[in-house]
Amino acid sequence: MGDFIQELRDRGMLHDMMPGTEEQLKKEMTVGYIGFDPTAKSLHIGNLATIMLLKHFQLAGHKPIALVGGATGMIGDPSFKPSERQLLDVSTLSENIEGIKSQLQKFLDFEDGENAAELVNNYDWMKEFSFLDFLREAGKHITVNYMMAKDSVKKRLETGLSFTEFSYQLLQGYDFYHLYNEKSVKLQMGGSDQWGNIVTGTEFIRRKAQGEAFALTAPLVTKADGTKFGKSEGGNIWLDPEMTSPYHFYQFWLNTSDEDSPRMLRVFTLKSLEEIKALEEEHAQAPHLRVMQKALAEEITRLVHSQEELDNAIKASSILFGKSTTEDLKSLDERTFLSVFEGVPQQTISAQQLKEAGDVTSLLSEVSEYFIFKSKGEARKMIQSNAVAINKEKVSDPAALPEFELLQGKYLLVQKGKKNYFVIEVAS
Repeated sequence: MGDFIQELRDRGMLHDMMPGTEEQLKKEMTVGYIGFDPTAKSLHIGNLATIMLLKHFQLAGHKPIALVGGATGMIGDPSFKPSERQLLDVSTLSENIEGIKSQLQKFLDFEDGENAAELVNNYDWMKEFSFLDFLREAGKHITVNYMMAKDSVKKRLETGLSFTEFSYQLLQGYDFYHLYNEKSVKLQMGGSDQWGNIVTGTEFIRRKAQGEAFALTAPLVTKADGTKFGKSEGGNIWLDPEMTSPYHFYQFWLNTSDEDSPRMLRVFTLKSLEEIKALEEEHAQAPHLRVMQKALAEEITRLVHSQEELDNAIKASSILFGKSTTEDLKSLDERTFLSVFEGVPQQTISAQQLKEAGDVTSLLSEVSEYFIFKSKGEARKMIQSNAVAINKEKVSDPAALPEFELLQGKYLLVQKGKKNYFVIEVAS
């Protein structure tokens, strides 16, 4: 049995735990769980820190359970949220749950074995619960005074808290009690903002089952300057490749600051502390090589997506920021190509216009409605200066015929100078 608590301490992933938690984990294989509310069809990297808690828990020889909150997702957790969440319908929740299930299976081992992971949905045991039954079974065991004392509730009283959200901690507490009875779960884990909800569950088990259960939380991941980690200018960084492309996912981690990288390596990767310290020393010798960021981006992209998607992301990055070939460009799938050149000026022309373009000078000025070059003269001059490339191949003859292989069957990538890119889409 591995030392789970010491692993968390060493990685800076332990925020708080109830007395007796460490002793329980050293005594026997323990069943523990973390809940994930299906508020979207994908988890994001804010959830990734708690997923890694479950991963380390299983690696230490314990049994992890991932709870997808089909029932609690209908309510919405008020913990440290500024306002009431929008209620989701059953079909949306079902779609979200399926997406989350597939993502969790990339991190946890669900195969046969004493500590094989399990996936549960609290809707399965809450759906037949009548309101009166719930009041009798759950509401009687936790006082309003106890619930009101939680910081997550206090902070919302000033702006308003509906009874619906107020009841959330009671529902989560009952989940813990149910799993304690049905799955022998003795530990609930989560982010530090979940402490109040988690200890409500341990109190529920103590009062209703005269049992003992434990709580453990990890610190919320923040940047070195104290700001929240996990979002870009476009919002959340999702684990779903359709919501955040593998290329943008890779770039997000690659752009981690030098100050933040050591902690992110400890929280989000499975690299040993010795490996991480070696990366830190190597980085200190040559910071411009960004070895920590590359190691971080590569491991997490491989884990969340695949080796193939990682290879595509690295190849795509070299197209913009390093040396690359036409073959590299041709090998990109359309999704990656569009991700790389998202925000680049684009123009659409017809296949007939391309066919009738007299020469490459006309194509890059007149035919493309002058969005690349403002005149034929400017286009001709830049081509003669060897400052124009199409599909990563230099164009040196202004009178050359515009005969180029279309990328993904419909795109031309034009490069003007070193950093200015344009995309021409040829509509069939």
